[in-house]
Amino acid sequence: MTTKRTRQIVEALRDYCAAAAIAPGGQLPPEREMAHLLGCSRETLRKALAELEYAGDFWRHVGQGTFLGPRPLGHPVRGTILVQGASPLQLMQARLTLEPSVAAEAAALTTPAQIAYLSDLVDRGRRAATRADCERLDAAFHRGIAEVTGNPILLGLLDYLAGARRHAAWQREWEVTYRKLGVAEFTERHSLQHEEVVACIQRGAADAASDAMRRHLQTIFTAMRGSGLPR
Repeated sequence: MTTKRTRQIVEALRDYCAAAAIAPGGQLPPEREMAHLLGCSRETLRKALAELEYAGDFWRHVGQGTFLGPRPLGHPVRGTILVQGASPLQLMQARLTLEPSVAAEAAALTTPAQIAYLSDLVDRGRRAATRADCERLDAAFHRGIAEVTGNPILLGLLDYLAGARRHAAWQREWEVTYRKLGVAEFTERHSLQHEEVVACIQRGAADAASDAMRRHLQTIFTAMRGSGLPR
């Protein structure tokens, strides 16, 4: 949620650029100097800059600075902006594309110790009493499957998508979905589906593991879409 102070700094940044006659593409002073000029903390300044970057009014590049105007064509998009610009359903679509393949790969590589770890996460998830605990253990379960593959690229991609859960848009919409399903139904259905994924991985059934993961994620996707989320 945007605070009143952040909104004030957003407007102060716009006013500063106008008063300083900074042309599109022009560079702003370093963060430390800008925070001093605007009388705010660097944390507040960064939150304001993030909002302005998302709106296309500024763009930033690590090690180079902050620039006025939209990001030049062909310039890499910051990962945080990419996630913030995606809807919860788009993020679920990305998971549906990636995670069934990760589950299939895990089925070919798993060890008894890894199966025991995943099974323990399933049991703890079934006993989760709050949405926060349920979400934390669910994230640990899906990450645990990626850990089985030993592939740092796959693990990094899943960590990247999992980071979206910390954004306000995801949290708002997930709360709606969670309440609609009900705590008991949600935890039990999830646990049964997680158990099925683990069972397929344990017996080395790659195709079955992929299908089980797809059905699991599709359940979430359908529930979120049924809550009236925009695509």
